[in-house]
Amino acid sequence: MKLRTKIQLFSGIFMLILTLIINTAIYMLFYKVSADGQLQDLADQTERLVKVMNDQPDVISNELFRSFSPPEGMIRVVDQDGTIFFSAQQAAQYDIPLEFSSNESQNVIQQDSEPAVAVISKPIIWGAGERAGEVVTIQVSNQLTNLDSTMKTLFTVLLIATIFMLVPIIIGGNVLSRFLLNPIKSLIQTMRENMKEANWKKIHVQNRSKDELFEMEKTFNEMMDHLKDNFERQETFVSDASHELKTPISIVKSYAQLLERRGIDNPHLVKESIEAIHSEADRMGKLVEQMLALAKNKHHALMEQVDIVALIEETVTTFQRAYTREIIFTNHAVDAVILSGNRDQLEQVIYILIDNALKYSEERVEVDFDVWDKLAIIKVRDYGAGIPESEQARIFDRFYRVDKARSRDTGGTGLGLSIAKAIVKEHQGELTVQSTVGEGSTFTVKFPI
Repeated sequence: MKLRTKIQLFSGIFMLILTLIINTAIYMLFYKVSADGQLQDLADQTERLVKVMNDQPDVISNELFRSFSPPEGMIRVVDQDGTIFFSAQQAAQYDIPLEFSSNESQNVIQQDSEPAVAVISKPIIWGAGERAGEVVTIQVSNQLTNLDSTMKTLFTVLLIATIFMLVPIIIGGNVLSRFLLNPIKSLIQTMRENMKEANWKKIHVQNRSKDELFEMEKTFNEMMDHLKDNFERQETFVSDASHELKTPISIVKSYAQLLERRGIDNPHLVKESIEAIHSEADRMGKLVEQMLALAKNKHHALMEQVDIVALIEETVTTFQRAYTREIIFTNHAVDAVILSGNRDQLEQVIYILIDNALKYSEERVEVDFDVWDKLAIIKVRDYGAGIPESEQARIFDRFYRVDKARSRDTGGTGLGLSIAKAIVKEHQGELTVQSTVGEGSTFTVKFPI
């Protein structure tokens, strides 16, 4: 069953049930009020008759009872044996139970195929004839023909009103279903077109009310932008990775062919070729390792308590022993600083930043650590050529290099800063750069303590 049919059925059935409940309540309330009014009129009429009988016992006769008898009713006097010993009847043709009662009562007696009958039973002391002083029950009744006719008319009016109310309800349900489903249909159609044609079509949301459907369409458009961006990044990554691997493979292949043609009689060429092949193999291995590291950083690593100060000191010491360069570490924090993170990944971030600084500068490298506002702040500064402001926003993209020729000479792949950025983000941190051309660059990492 389609959603539109469900909405129409639900709204129609719900409003029908609600209308029936309201109309039934109106019908029952009107009947009760009208029947109570009829009973009250009949009770007042009975009181007047009893008063006349008490005040003037000598006038008790059939003529008196007929004058007080309702137009479609009758008056009967029942003794204690349950027999009628006095009665008067107009045009009523109905049968009600004979009952002697010592208490006054007011009842509406329903009949199978005839209108209901209102009955007033009242005990009195008979004051005329041989039975003077005997307690009897006077029973005054009236058939509610007019009320029955009125209730039939009311039923017809309510039925017609219900039918007329259902028409706009059905129309309203149809309009509501269109209002709700048209954006959903548009969304489905757009998704199908995107799947078939492999494009990035979005939904137009201009001049729309800011409701949940608008939020759904807006979220869909944002999702399409996100998917498009990821897809383009993936294509760029594959293309760049293929290009990066293609170059060393071509070099290795060229040197292999050169060795095959001229290597036997030329030891110098053999040595040069072997060194070149070894260098390019190392380059390919490093590129593959960094690509794998970038992929691994998309998954949550095991977190532990890490002394970041000790980790920085160890990493700096390692570089100081491996390179004959001046690397200065300055710790502005008094005590040890503990972070929640993955030790290997945090070490990799520090390694990438220091290695990057050594590659792109000939001067000293400064590593500073400080704590401010519950943040562990690591700064790695070099005094190299610097990065133009227009390039600073892109240096964290995969395979992007400001100076491609120089990066190749220094062995860079363009993945290091992308890996560092991914790791820092995984640790809820922030990695930024400040650089001035000709003065050097400062990379700043902030981790929450």
